[in-house]
Amino acid sequence: MREEDYECDEPDVEAANFQNVVAAREEPPEPGQGIGAEVPPSISPPPSAPALVSRFRVRLRRLMFFGLVALFNLFAILWLADLYDRLGFNNSHIFLLLIFALLNGLLVLGSFHALAGVWDWIWSWRSVRITDLSKLQSGGLTNRYAVVMPVYNEDIIKVCGRVEAIYRSIEATGRLGSFDFFILSDTTKLQLWVEEEVAWTNMSRKLNAFGRIFYRRRRINENRKAGNIGDFVKTWGGRYEGMLVLDADSLMEGRDIVSMAQIMDISPRLGILQTPPKLIRGQSVFSRLQQFAMRLYGPMFIRGLNFWQLGQGSYWGHNALIRVKPFSEFCELPALPGKEPFGGKILSHDFVEAALMVKAGWEVWLAWDLEGTYEEAPPTLIDHLKRDRRWCQGNLQHMWLVFARGFPLPSRAHLFMGIMAYLVSPLWFLFLLISTWSAWDFRVSNLTSVSYAGFFGKHLGLTWNEQAMILAAMVMGLLFAPKILAYLGVLFHSRLRKGFGNSFSLTVGVLMEMLLSALLAPSVMVTHTLMVLSMVLGRTVNWGNQTRETDGTSWFEAIPFHGPAVLLGIGWSTLAWYISPAFACWMSPILAGLLLAPVVSVWTSRSRYGRALLAQKILAIPEELYPPEVIRLADASVTAVDVALTANAPFREGVIAAVVDPYVNGVHVSLLDPDSDDYQEPLIEKWLMAGSEALDKNELTEVMYSSQGMLQMHRSVWSRPFEQLHSSWSRAVESYRTRVDENLL
Repeated sequence: MREEDYECDEPDVEAANFQNVVAAREEPPEPGQGIGAEVPPSISPPPSAPALVSRFRVRLRRLMFFGLVALFNLFAILWLADLYDRLGFNNSHIFLLLIFALLNGLLVLGSFHALAGVWDWIWSWRSVRITDLSKLQSGGLTNRYAVVMPVYNEDIIKVCGRVEAIYRSIEATGRLGSFDFFILSDTTKLQLWVEEEVAWTNMSRKLNAFGRIFYRRRRINENRKAGNIGDFVKTWGGRYEGMLVLDADSLMEGRDIVSMAQIMDISPRLGILQTPPKLIRGQSVFSRLQQFAMRLYGPMFIRGLNFWQLGQGSYWGHNALIRVKPFSEFCELPALPGKEPFGGKILSHDFVEAALMVKAGWEVWLAWDLEGTYEEAPPTLIDHLKRDRRWCQGNLQHMWLVFARGFPLPSRAHLFMGIMAYLVSPLWFLFLLISTWSAWDFRVSNLTSVSYAGFFGKHLGLTWNEQAMILAAMVMGLLFAPKILAYLGVLFHSRLRKGFGNSFSLTVGVLMEMLLSALLAPSVMVTHTLMVLSMVLGRTVNWGNQTRETDGTSWFEAIPFHGPAVLLGIGWSTLAWYISPAFACWMSPILAGLLLAPVVSVWTSRSRYGRALLAQKILAIPEELYPPEVIRLADASVTAVDVALTANAPFREGVIAAVVDPYVNGVHVSLLDPDSDDYQEPLIEKWLMAGSEALDKNELTEVMYSSQGMLQMHRSVWSRPFEQLHSSWSRAVESYRTRVDENLL
């Protein structure tokens, strides 16, 4: 008998059903009170307000920026065309010029963003800062705002740590009363679902935040993150002027969040306010390389981006404050013609939502000078490329929209740059292939090189080789000048230099970043090319959760993944050497990256090497050497963990805990909708008698969404004899009990 020799450590089952605890929390607003229910179908224009920048100044900046980009690119194209003409123009040169025009145009565009950032820094008194508006409002916030964090099969303890850090950071500003927090779950794993409920309960109880921090799991995971946010807007958005959209790995300083809300309060035309998040918490060499490059070079590019986009910027999907009403009215994503991968639901929703907002007359600004905004990066090259596979499909879908009616030039530019971020690899690959074919054709034809002076050679007195070297120097300058400018700007600024360690560690870090980036680029080129090819062949991608931590890439994973790059490198190296040793030397940076792809991938994935570099302050960033308060708060957070209320105890984990544990069961039932209860007696009996393995995922989900069913499961497990239950239930119940003689010792 269970009553003999054992005594229960837990309180009385019926009395401990957690109803008293959950009754103390305030319920979120009822469904149907959201903005989707309140806003009529008619479309309203944004309110009138003085522009932060005059229309003339906006047009002048854009004309100057894009005009210089076009002129510089045209000059480079004519320079290369003259080189080909001196050799004797042929059909392959036409294709090479067309591809060069696109590739060099993108390179010039990127480099000129950095140059515009430097120009804006030099003439900083003329900089345009949307954040200056926050200085005009010193009192409290006039509207309410929601902080929303969508999660999808994440480590909920770390997610809650980030939520707690943001909560405490806002609380320290004295403006917590203007904010509510929502954890919006699309988690598909049932075990994690229960862990999320428990972690949210523990955190809310310890922070005394019931009625301010809410948790919701969608039953139907439709349209991924965009659908998750859309469901929040339609259900609860009507209570809030704006929502701060985060990712599961996002962190933001409370003072910056309050400043963003103040800007939205005082700017009636502001639709989206985007911040530039910094990468943090990198452990591997690869992730540390990414965060070092973004931290050192990023501010210059971001400042240059703001130089021309101004109030017609873009949205990057997270760490941004969005005004709810126009987002609900104008930003519903259209279904694209055809099926995936190029049609169907839009995967990369953020650029499109910003374009729709701008099209409707609302402003989208980049708060480039807000510094307390952070996110994390994939730890390995392979994880980074797997994530890119999803983004590639989403961005290439934008080809349907880049020429859509009504979008202004900046929105088209953002969509185009997003598309070309992935088409640049196959274009580069094609350029190299055609160049190799031209060199091979010249080699087998046994022709001698005879060239005439050409236009530039005639007027500048240049030989063919000198003219070719000047073009190569221009390309190298475009590649490396922004990095050198950023390096020099930090090197001669003592406060900034201290954040990267010292002059030596900064210099070594820049050189290492340049070398490893050059070695990584060819394998990225091959992988992106295969991605685009697979999409052309009609293969779609599954949208999984992002890997944020790993102990490194194994050789068994790296060799098959990078196998195509290595085989291509072997064949290409042989052909290049056959053409000529000089051509092989010219191709050597690309060939080395292909041949060494698995080695570089594995080495950069190792956290121990990353920690060794950090010990010498190499690839260090200010957020590591001098951690901000919000990062320290997140690292120290333990409120989501409680040994008494847990779904991870031995023999009662996840769904088992949701049935057996009286507290976990009470939490789970309290979060279900009693009005949509579907009592499934046959499934309940099957679960009780045969265990969880006897039910498929859909059947388990059906029972777990039934409040009466879960209460019945709980009562049955605790009241029936063990002989009438599956052994998993008896083990779970026995795990609560301790022998009397053990207690007496």
